[in-house]
This record gives sequence, structure tokens and C-alpha cells, in this order.
Amino acid sequence: MEPVAALRRVAYLLEAQNEPSFKVKAFRHAAAVIAELDEDRFASLVGSGRFEDLAGIGKSTAQVIREAAAGETPAYLTRLEDERAPAPSGEIGRLFASLVGDCHSHSDWSDGGSPIAEMAEAARDRGHAYLVLTDHSPRLTVAHGLSPERLIEQLRVVADVNEALAPFLLLSGIEVDILEDGTLDQDPKLLAGLDLVVASVHSKLRMESRPMTARMLAAVESPHTDVLGHCTGRLIVGRQRPPSSFDARAVFDACARTGTAVEINSRPDRRDPPLELLRMAIEAGCLFAIDSDAHAPGQLEWPVNGCEQAVEAGVPAERVVNTWPLERLLAWTSQRRVT
Repeated sequence: MEPVAALRRVAYLLEAQNEPSFKVKAFRHAAAVIAELDEDRFASLVGSGRFEDLAGIGKSTAQVIREAAAGETPAYLTRLEDERAPAPSGEIGRLFASLVGDCHSHSDWSDGGSPIAEMAEAARDRGHAYLVLTDHSPRLTVAHGLSPERLIEQLRVVADVNEALAPFLLLSGIEVDILEDGTLDQDPKLLAGLDLVVASVHSKLRMESRPMTARMLAAVESPHTDVLGHCTGRLIVGRQRPPSSFDARAVFDACARTGTAVEINSRPDRRDPPLELLRMAIEAGCLFAIDSDAHAPGQLEWPVNGCEQAVEAGVPAERVVNTWPLERLLAWTSQRRVT
């Protein structure tokens, strides 16, 4: 394995294991530094072994480079590969294998860590037919949300990526904030032109139940909302946060009636909704989207967590929209725009 590929593979596995971002950035930065070297400069460094002389190359990254340059599989990489969880089996494995795409992902245009093309390439390499790019909307300034002008610019980048990666498709989308009055935080005309819209609550998560319910119902009723994202807003790892209070039965009944999918968010710190609400959504007749909410390429593997949740709750696989063929998925979102 070439040094650049080895460094990128280490970063990918660190992302998949949800390791701290500083570790991931160290290896991705080292890969970028090495990729910029000409052959003579690289050969000189191989001869001297002094990769640490390069800005941004530390002890661990230098060792990976030296071992890869010597034709060895770096020990750091071997350890990470050995630590990977085994591929899911049984019903979980079958559901995971049936996912043909991912409806929720982020790039470095908002709060993700990787360029759009890298996210798309990683999804393609995982065997997906598509990835929906859903960077944040303007209100979420902490995540560098997309103004209408930046969203329009991003759509041009999406078109370029699709030209380069065909037949794989990067679908246009957004994770749009549900504002306090239930409206969606983006120009409705732009939302109407996107392939898929995830609508999520990110602010005032501790609102009282009645106004929070009204807020969520208004968003679900919007013809632009295809997926209701991480509906409780809970965090269960690290800086934990309790779930928001709302009338889940009313919200899920509205989702079922309007054909809005309830997201099964697969991030290890979310796993949202919890099982009791997931079972309630099944009873209501809801559709579902098992999403990674990936902010880095390695995190595209996280839907295995959502599959575990789905199987434990008893979600019918045929109700998971990202098990559908791409044509059916796009027909579903298009139909919602005109109803």
C-alpha cells in the first residue's frame, strides 16, 4: 500500500471508530502533505527517513509513511484493521446490506471534515448507489450553515462531482433547521429544487411539549420535508442531553399521513429515536430512513448502528426508504413536492 493510501485508510478507520478529530486530522493532513511531494523529494526523504522534518508530520504519521514506503503494511494500520467490529450478520447484516444509499451526510461546506468529492467517493467505494449531501442551513451559524447563495454554488459542485463519478449519484439536499414557529430555514424555491430535504430541530430543544409539538407538526406538514431528522435531539454519549418533550404519537401520525420518513439516526452519540418511540412510529405506519449523519468518510459505516435499532424495534425493511431503488426514492420525494 502506498503511503498516501495508508494514511488515508488510517484516517478512515479512526473516523469509523469515532476517535477524536485531532487524530483523524493528523493523518489526513499528513496524506495531503505527502501527496504534494515530487518523486525526487519523496525519494530523498525515504533515504534519510526524516519525514518529521516536514511541517505537519509527527511521530505516528512518519512511522506509517516509512513502513508503507518500505512495502510493509504499517503496524498502526494493522492494529486498526484488527480492532474493527466484525461484519454484521443475521437480520442486522441483511438489512445493512440492503441499504443502497444514505440520506444524511455533511461536508466541509458546513461542519463536516472532508470535501464533497471525498464524501461521495467514500460512499461509492462502500457500494452505495447514491449519497445525499445535506449540509446545514443558514440559521445554524456554529455549523457554517449554507446561505441561499452558497447553496446555489454548492449545487454546481454537486453537478461536477456527478459528472466525474457517474453512474454513482450525489443527490442534492440539505439538513434544514426547523425554526421555532415550524417554518424551514431556507428559501422554499430552493428547497423545492432539491432531491431530498432532512428537517431537524437544533435550537431551543427544551421547549415545552405543546409548542415543540406544534413546531414539529408544522415542519412535517411542509411539502418540502422528506425526512424528520433525529427527532428527540438526545445525546447519549459524552456531553449527554435528554430528549426533547413532544407528543410523539401526534408527530408520528402526521409523518405517516404525509409520507414523511422518520430518521433512524445512526451516530453513536444519538441513536435517535429511542426504541420506545421507534416502536410507536412503526405502529403509526411511518416510513423510515436509516442514516449515518456522517461528517467524515469513515462515519459512512455507522448505519450498522441504525440497523441494530431497527431490527430490535421490528422496523419492516420495506418501509426503509434507502433500501428502495434510487428511481423509487426520487419518485417519492418528487411526489411529496406536488401534494
